[in-house]
Amino acid sequence: HEREHEREISELAAKHSQEMEKLRAELEEEQRHLLDELQQQMEAAHRAEHEEAQLQSQTLHSLELEALRLTLNNMHTSQLELTQSNLRKEKETALMELREMLNDKRAQEVAILQSRHQLEWEKIKEQCLKEKEDL
Repeated sequence: HEREHEREISELAAKHSQEMEKLRAELEEEQRHLLDELQQQMEAAHRAEHEEAQLQSQTLHSLELEALRLTLNNMHTSQLELTQSNLRKEKETALMELREMLNDKRAQEVAILQSRHQLEWEKIKEQCLKEKEDL
């Protein structure tokens, strides 16, 4: 009876050992499956984070380019306004110089004409006096 009992215990122990091995194998398989699933989820999350970081980087780059474009545009506008102002001043200066030059020339011509007129007047006056004397 004791041997029968030991044999049953031995069989139960062997059965128990087999079931434990089976459960251990199933557990390891489930762990592998869960690890694979977790790794895939982490890779997907990493890809999503990477794509989001790239998108943010591109957005930031686009904003920086737009800011640079606006700054350059403002600088260009300022430069054009400054150039326009300088050209306007140069034009006004040139016009004033031309006006002064024309006024000086006119004054010289007026002086010459007055001098000629005076000479002709004196000539006519002398001629009149001479004709009077002759008469």
